[in-house]
Amino acid sequence: MKRKKTVALIAAALTFTMTACGSSTAITESASTEESTPSAAAESVLEEESTPSAITESALTAESKPATQYTIDANQEVYALLDFEDTAEFENATKGLIASPDTLDIYDENGKLVWSQTAYGFLDQDAPDTANPSLWRNTQLNHIYGLFEVTDGIYQVRGYDMSNVTFIKGDTGWIVIDPLMSVECAAAAFSLVEENLGTFPVKAVIYSHSHVDHFGGVKGIISEEDVQSGDVQVIAPEGFEKYAVSENIYAGTAMGRRASYQYGTMLEASETGALAIGIGMGQSRGSTSYISPTLEITETGEKHTIDGVEIEFQLTPGTEAPAEMNFWIESKNALWMAENCTGTLHNLYTLRGAQVRDGNAWAEYIMESLALYGDQADVVFQSHNWPHWGKDIIQEYMTNTAAVYKFINDQTLLYINEGYTETEIANMIQLPKELEKVWYTRQYYGTVSHNSKAVYEKYMGWYDGNPIHLAELTPSDYAQKLVEYFGDTDVVLEKAKEDFARGEYQWVAQITNTLVYADPENTDARYLCADALEQLGYQAESGPWRSAYLCAAQELRNGTNTDDATRGNGNGDVILHMTPEMILDYLGILVDTTKVPDLSFTANLILPEGNYVLRVKNGVLLYQKDIQDADADVTWTTKRAGLLSIVQKNAENVAALIEQEGDETCLTRLMDAVTVTSEYKFFNIFEPLYFFVEYHVFVYNYTNRVGCGFTGHLDGTSHYRE
Repeated sequence: MKRKKTVALIAAALTFTMTACGSSTAITESASTEESTPSAAAESVLEEESTPSAITESALTAESKPATQYTIDANQEVYALLDFEDTAEFENATKGLIASPDTLDIYDENGKLVWSQTAYGFLDQDAPDTANPSLWRNTQLNHIYGLFEVTDGIYQVRGYDMSNVTFIKGDTGWIVIDPLMSVECAAAAFSLVEENLGTFPVKAVIYSHSHVDHFGGVKGIISEEDVQSGDVQVIAPEGFEKYAVSENIYAGTAMGRRASYQYGTMLEASETGALAIGIGMGQSRGSTSYISPTLEITETGEKHTIDGVEIEFQLTPGTEAPAEMNFWIESKNALWMAENCTGTLHNLYTLRGAQVRDGNAWAEYIMESLALYGDQADVVFQSHNWPHWGKDIIQEYMTNTAAVYKFINDQTLLYINEGYTETEIANMIQLPKELEKVWYTRQYYGTVSHNSKAVYEKYMGWYDGNPIHLAELTPSDYAQKLVEYFGDTDVVLEKAKEDFARGEYQWVAQITNTLVYADPENTDARYLCADALEQLGYQAESGPWRSAYLCAAQELRNGTNTDDATRGNGNGDVILHMTPEMILDYLGILVDTTKVPDLSFTANLILPEGNYVLRVKNGVLLYQKDIQDADADVTWTTKRAGLLSIVQKNAENVAALIEQEGDETCLTRLMDAVTVTSEYKFFNIFEPLYFFVEYHVFVYNYTNRVGCGFTGHLDGTSHYRE
């Protein structure tokens, strides 16, 4: 099968564009413009037309594998579907380039690498067999980094983190929009701005929405003191702090673990590893921070003049984030679309886990933006990817973007009412052909499949109406019963090998994962499952899907990666900004009723922010504000720091910060019941949770005999040692 020559043409166009802008990071035309011929191996397969043979025992290893012929063929088909000669998005991504360093590696104060564009130097070629050509193209686009002029007085630093940071020049200083995820990345971006545009004070920071990649780097730009002194405003949409805190804390441990799969933070950037994730190159691994807003926007049409720049805001709650806003700068004819428009299909449900988003509302708010500002806008820009210029292009860009979310919402509901289930719909629904071919609505981040499941969940919940699913067995119990019915798992494994040889990778992954859940020590099943997932990753157009497949393959082969260097550094700043109600809600989440099953008491809580009554009944924590109970078992007088010490299970601080009157065993028993969920931050995803410790003890016993060792912990963390 012949490879299209269009990728080489794109590379040539990109080289010209970036050279014209003075960039030293151009993607060069390294590939021949001649159409390549199939490899000898591929020709052999085509000529023989024989039935594929089953994978051999020797092939089941912990090593990464090359693309199979089925994967090669699947990826080649992408060239026939899409117009790779269309370079408009490359032109948009490079337009206005002011400066770009030759290499980009950002480190924290301890020397940890938190962000790298240098690692993606291998992109200067056609897509390899191990990558979907469409995702490869998106990765090339997101690899274009530096300081760009959006329009007169508006600048962006792109490619310095997963998101963009925007700088608007006011009368005396900067208005900064969405200061990235990591402090280190934000500081590096600000330095690039100052090197090229001069040094001016920051007068305001605007958070467009409540996701951490849009506020976590704020202390790389400003300090708490700047805000407390009144020198800097921090502006956010209504409800921002509530959602920013709750999303990152309440289920933060689980989201963090799942995010490592979604963003591929455990993967090395390579032709067989991490590529872009649609909205950027991936997640930075630096320090996150937080500063509370000083001004909340409460209605659409609200206007504020900030350092001489008038900005009109449009609230868009329940779209890409529960609290989000667009804004219009009339003096610049510039429309900011937050994350409601991007260079990819986005998520109605994000694989890391979060509240399901409203596709219908998302589309409606985009169309509202068009109605309010579309006729005047010369440029649309946003917090990911690159701007779009020109009234006709903007109309088409925003309309197409609204259309994909509306289509997924409406078509899913149609199929629901026809009686189809969530999984059936996900396998049925497909974008209309014209929308399918639009580069900025391709499935690089969200997918039609998992977004349709989000719509199903939003309207119908988890239950599909089949009573078989009301009280299903656990995955482990189900797997063990199924294996019992199989009788001989070796026979099942042999059939799975045959199906792998036929390219049936999804089925092979499913059935071998069942074998792994029944017996995690079944090495052949683990390796075959990993091999199947790897091929699915190579074929995936969605960056998060590729990352998830490859992370799972890696863990099946090598065990769970517990290296903290693969993750960002905590949410301590966010925790400190929790209200007493948020802390009490979080405390209720952390109480494990199995530890102290009869935990019951009433406590009066006296805080500077007000008085509360805590009513703990059989481990369930309820509270009431602005009252006290005369018959309470105990009274606690403290500050928020004391409450946080309970949450963090810091006995020393609890003793120092909480004054008690009454039954002091109440607090002791409560502390005994509290679980520190961060201890479980590396929980299993692709094998039974209970087997985590057993499995690694097995490895310890085995490897110890050959001179290696292993340290395992009952809290679910572990590490190898040589």
